[in-house]
Amino acid sequence: MHGKKISHYKIIEKLGEGAMGVVYKARDLKLNRNVAIKFLPVHLVENSEAKTRFIHEAQTTAALQHPNIAVVYDFIESEAETVMVMEFIEGETLAQKIKSQKTDLDQIFKWVMGIVSGLAAAHEKGIIHRDIKSQNIMITESGMAKIMDFGVAKLRGTPTLTEAGSRIGTLDYAAPEMVMGSKSDHRSDIFSLGVVLYELLTGQRPFQGDHDAAVVYAIVNEKPKSLTYFRKDFSPELERLIIKMLEKKKENRYQSIEELLTDLQKLRRNINNEKQMVNGNRNEEIIPPHKTRSRLQKEQLLKVKLGYLKILRSKLFYIYAGILIFLILVAWIGTQLITAGDEANKSIAVLPLENLSGNPEQEYFVSGMTDALITNLAKISALKVISKTSVMHYQDTDKSMPEIAQELKVDAVVEGSVMRAGEKVRITVQLIDAVADQHLWAESYERNLRDVLALQSEVSQAIVQEIKLKLTPQEQVRLASARSVNTEAYDAYLKGRYFLDKHSEEDLRKSIRYFEEAIEKDPVYANAYAGLAESYLMLG
Repeated sequence: MHGKKISHYKIIEKLGEGAMGVVYKARDLKLNRNVAIKFLPVHLVENSEAKTRFIHEAQTTAALQHPNIAVVYDFIESEAETVMVMEFIEGETLAQKIKSQKTDLDQIFKWVMGIVSGLAAAHEKGIIHRDIKSQNIMITESGMAKIMDFGVAKLRGTPTLTEAGSRIGTLDYAAPEMVMGSKSDHRSDIFSLGVVLYELLTGQRPFQGDHDAAVVYAIVNEKPKSLTYFRKDFSPELERLIIKMLEKKKENRYQSIEELLTDLQKLRRNINNEKQMVNGNRNEEIIPPHKTRSRLQKEQLLKVKLGYLKILRSKLFYIYAGILIFLILVAWIGTQLITAGDEANKSIAVLPLENLSGNPEQEYFVSGMTDALITNLAKISALKVISKTSVMHYQDTDKSMPEIAQELKVDAVVEGSVMRAGEKVRITVQLIDAVADQHLWAESYERNLRDVLALQSEVSQAIVQEIKLKLTPQEQVRLASARSVNTEAYDAYLKGRYFLDKHSEEDLRKSIRYFEEAIEKDPVYANAYAGLAESYLMLG
């Protein structure tokens, strides 16, 4: 096949083959790029059912436009050949990654959250993959997970290409309802992803046997070994998440991929916090005692406690008790005064939100959501909000929350992530007591893109409520009011703001084009006019 041409694609080398296709690396001679070409095997070209399934795979995958799903470019059908042209991915399968190296836990979370993001896009369109496994997930050289092979996928509401009672997917990763030939749904994908996550964490699959019947029995009846059997440092929260993904009954699993995503985000954050605390303690141990304030404070506190014990044992107990009560009263009054002062001068920083889609082209949208959150909170007179320019220095930082809080001189920090899939927007936010590095509150919100202003308003109100600020009647009305937006105009406006912030002449001219596009879509869009004026002012 080397050197053979199919239309304007020239075959370079064979990449692999399976029951339903042979895959080659090829060169797109028109667009001058590498592609992957999947051939329906010659012996199946005359098989109408196999051909229908192959076409179904191409149509299903082409319907999904998401950075974590491999793209289908073209489909070629002739009497001799049936060919699907796909995105060529430089990298390794997840199965190869599992065999070749021990992966960092945070990297595992990034891969799995990318897979979840891709599945969320598929499930939103009613498409169930039904064959999620480590061999069907590619990891690009930049570290992005890509879901492949929708050959046995099913569109909700359409008849399946698999005969009733027959098994679908790959046995080792299949959900109980799949191996028993029962009806599968989006929760079956969640089970299969649970098998993949278990395999990533432990190096082996949760359900094993010497033959197919033994594997089926294990999937339907047996519980997998605890994660702590393999590593003692795995957290109970991670164990509970895996158990919930691998529940035998569908109704006991995560009921949606979005619910799973929320728990993954919280768990990742908690694990990273614990890691930072451990590293902080290690660093503290090697710092000379005279430079460690916390150690001195502990020693002083211990001395004070010992002093109190001696006092209690002495004959002067009542005198000292009276003095102690007086000191406590003075301290309490001082605390109330400090608290009263803090309430009038609360300070907060909104860190750049994380682009959960993994698609760099969505950075403008995530940046716009960060801007909106900062702007909404900055309108509250009792709250000091750090500017976006200042917090941008902490994007992808390794610094701990207390370090960031000390440098920015804030009481609390807001951080979170944004995922946009089509017309759906999901934002997950967390409020953190930055000094104590403690979670105060976390929540996820989802809206249609046209209601994105209401989404931003709701998130801002929740943050204000959690930090117990008193709003003026005008501020309450301002936060609560939010209109629907023209989605195309809003999208163009966000791109305009994104390029406006870059300040170069080329980027300013791009921002002007996008602001003009927003005005064209919505002639009464005040923010777009303001952005246009600002762009011309800076350009001048």
